[in-house]
Amino acid sequence: MDSKKLLDLTVEAIDERHGEDTEAYDMQGISILADYYVVTTAGSNRKLHAIVNSIIDKIHEQGKEDYRIEGTRDSNWLLVDMGDVVVNVFTADARDFYGLEKLWSNGKKLELNLD
Repeated sequence: MDSKKLLDLTVEAIDERHGEDTEAYDMQGISILADYYVVTTAGSNRKLHAIVNSIIDKIHEQGKEDYRIEGTRDSNWLLVDMGDVVVNVFTADARDFYGLEKLWSNGKKLELNLD
């Protein structure tokens, strides 16, 4: 699966679980680690895990099995590393505290079509 298709599936999964303030950055040619970085906010820890589970379910439906999740059951931040696409799901306080978007300021912020 190409990185753009993986990004689209990821954003769709986030939107279905009502991720908030979702942003995606195109880092192709800038970062050697991933083509796209995505960040979203979950209203609670429970919703944070629901968003991550939705992403994993979507990519499994497409046959993608290689990914890694960083964080624990009690975390306020989970990272899903799917190779070409890296997703950070935060609670609001954790997202404000870490401010990861600054790391991707060299990338192109993508326009997302979300409900």
